Amino acid sequence: MVNFEFSAPGRILFGSGRSREAATEIVGWGNRIFLVTGADPTRAKPLREALLERGAQLTEISLSREPHVEDLLSGVAAARCAKAHSVVALGGGSVVDLGKAIAALAPYESDPLDHLEVVGKGLPLPGPGLPCAAVPTTAGTGAEATRNSVISTGTVKVSLRGPQLMPRLAVVDPSYALGSPRDLTAWTGMDALTQLVEPLLSRFANPLTDALCRQGILLSVRALPVALRDPNDLEARSDLALASLFSGLALANSKLGSVHGLAAPLGGMFPCPHGAVCARLLVPAWKVNCAALGRAQSSVRERFLDASRLLSGRQDATLEDGLRVLERMATAAAAPPLSRWGMTESDIPAVREAGLRASSMKGNPVDLSAEEVDLILREAL
Repeated sequence: MVNFEFSAPGRILFGSGRSREAATEIVGWGNRIFLVTGADPTRAKPLREALLERGAQLTEISLSREPHVEDLLSGVAAARCAKAHSVVALGGGSVVDLGKAIAALAPYESDPLDHLEVVGKGLPLPGPGLPCAAVPTTAGTGAEATRNSVISTGTVKVSLRGPQLMPRLAVVDPSYALGSPRDLTAWTGMDALTQLVEPLLSRFANPLTDALCRQGILLSVRALPVALRDPNDLEARSDLALASLFSGLALANSKLGSVHGLAAPLGGMFPCPHGAVCARLLVPAWKVNCAALGRAQSSVRERFLDASRLLSGRQDATLEDGLRVLERMATAAAAPPLSRWGMTESDIPAVREAGLRASSMKGNPVDLSAEEVDLILREAL
């Protein structure tokens, strides 16, 4: 018998144009709405107009970088000052993470730092938080369906965690990603693919996450090359948005692996886009994990073969067939080597030690040695 639990947003709206439809539900939570947007607040125009038409009173902030602790502190203070009834986060994964964190902390007087890992006390969140609507504009992080928010201190990335971080409403509208720059499409797409491959291989996988990952991998492999050729292909964008949503649901319920275990410290130590790092690490991590399968149970090897069949579309696929597909997709993503972001050989020990302690590393299907982690980093360098 398999025992597991599964968390998801309270409601999911998926499809082109659904963000305007969500306005009625959001205003129903109360008319004082705290809106978090990205570097270009005009992208929120359709939803903003729909909210205003329904009598909303908006307080807005925008975020043009990954969220730092000071962004969280100022955002929580602004939401408290506005006496917000709810938070709406419309933007990429960083915007969604910040919006979720503000919603979780705004109703309470506690210091936000009390609840952050590593740099704070890591205390449990004090209560249910404000209702939050997450409206992603990229297809990569799946943050609209996860129970954590990643916050940077400038030197390390830390998480705010808890079931309160799961949005009450996730609105996945693929039209927001139409025309996105190639690098953004490639790197977020590879992030989503990684978040589908790793939970499928995870030692915490369960039947529901398996189903999501299997379908999501098929969608990613099919749609990402199309979106890279034609950034305005709505069908491809829809497939990528669905794959990203599936990846968020999967990672929230079965953990990740060595790629994300290493991506976390790398993102804190160097100015590197998370998706670009995942795209660079995925191939060497696959190689090292496959080489270590000799000391794993046979069921772990079968999971890798399952992933290879999904990636390649061949029922007789080998581990090498899966690797070739990942290599092809990583090449198409054109993610720079880690040295492009300032990492050198001398940084490997520090990244490795932080990676081995990372929460995501606990889901890796094989316990990796320090030497094996070094191999991953050295190839990605």
